[in-house]
Amino acid sequence: MNADIGAVTQVLSLDIGRAPNVLLVDDDALALAHLEIILTASGFEVRTATSGSAALSSLKEIFSPIVITDLKMPRLDGLSLCRAIRQESWPGYIYILLLTVQDAEADVLAGLEAGADDYLSKRMSSAQVLARLRTARRILTLEHSLKGALADKRRLALTDDLTGAPNRRYLRRRLNRELERVLRFGGNVSLMSLDIDHFKTVNDRFGHAAGDSVLQEVVKRIGRCLPRNTDWCARIGGEEFSIVLEETGLAGAKIVAERLRRAIAESPVITRAGAVEVTVSIGVSGLDALDRRKKITLDALLNHADAYLYASKERGRDCVTCADSLTAA
Repeated sequence: MNADIGAVTQVLSLDIGRAPNVLLVDDDALALAHLEIILTASGFEVRTATSGSAALSSLKEIFSPIVITDLKMPRLDGLSLCRAIRQESWPGYIYILLLTVQDAEADVLAGLEAGADDYLSKRMSSAQVLARLRTARRILTLEHSLKGALADKRRLALTDDLTGAPNRRYLRRRLNRELERVLRFGGNVSLMSLDIDHFKTVNDRFGHAAGDSVLQEVVKRIGRCLPRNTDWCARIGGEEFSIVLEETGLAGAKIVAERLRRAIAESPVITRAGAVEVTVSIGVSGLDALDRRKKITLDALLNHADAYLYASKERGRDCVTCADSLTAA
């Protein structure tokens, strides 16, 4: 129901319990084999490439968070490879170590300017090489943790803490995007405004903990009734919810709305304070009910659905009122 939230950002899945895989790039087969032996013996998963272009192709096929590349190579040399890697988009950060023969200052500075993170001298001992790789691993682990924290922060900003449903901010963002798409390219979308009847009475009689349980159970029942994974609901405040049915006209929306009403009313919500009888009022609107000759906005669609929700309440609650009539669906 809220899968789109998890799509707000893409985070590299890096298992910090084991060494990340390393891509070695060198046109010298002996040097490549020597370094591969050192890294493999230390637990790294190693892949190799004998040219800069082959390294880029390899990265696009199987992502490697660490790249060790020789500086001097024909055609696409180490500096050019660094620049090419930095210009591309990857599922995570790539830590680049530049492999030099004499570790001259000019070469090192040129590599850092091109986008390398560190350098390795071919004269370094195995212990020094592995120490540099441990540093790379720490930095990648930190980068992964920061990305995960940022992803969680973004997800929480669009999610209702109590029910786990998308919140009002998410509703406005995603529904506005869907509305723009439909108005530009064609299609349909329907919207329900749903309100739990006499919810204040539930809190007063059974307590706020029971009220929270009711809200959580209502979201679960809504989710079970939605016909497709592109349909979703959001909690927009208190006991109020909006349900969006993409590529659905009023006729289909009325059927889903009545199914929702019955699913919520047919059995009480079991809480620690006792069984709570719950009913809902629903108003149904959508593009079918709006005049497409006029400018259609997100607020116009939301207000239209709310108007029919209020009509349901005026008719005695526990009913569905649709935009094409003032009779129950």
